[in-house]
Amino acid sequence: MNIRKLVEAARRARANAYAPYSRYPVGAAVLAKSGKIYSGCNIENAAYPSGLCAERVAIFKAVSEGERELKAIAVVTRNGGSPCGACRQVFAEFAKSNAVYAIACTRGKPKLFTLVELLPERFGPEKLKQK
Repeated sequence: MNIRKLVEAARRARANAYAPYSRYPVGAAVLAKSGKIYSGCNIENAAYPSGLCAERVAIFKAVSEGERELKAIAVVTRNGGSPCGACRQVFAEFAKSNAVYAIACTRGKPKLFTLVELLPERFGPEKLKQK
């Protein structure tokens, strides 16, 4: 897995962010099991709850193209800000516990985490299976 390539895709996506209210552009890129990379940026809206985080944009793009298993995600912000809980939960829906989460600043080396490190005791589809 080439984390550097994933981070670069997230950096490119960040350039398209629509963040006139927070002025906090974010880019994200996910690596699907198929090997394809899907990217996204945060998109804000004057009606605040109507916007969407970059991570979920990238994940939903992948899922809308038929991907159902994600191996890694990279998130790029100006200061290495950590993803929100909703984005972590959405990633958990489509990734295994050992999936890689890379959090990076606009420059420099990313910090790497596994999904289970960022979302311990996650609630996933397996919790809903009937016995």
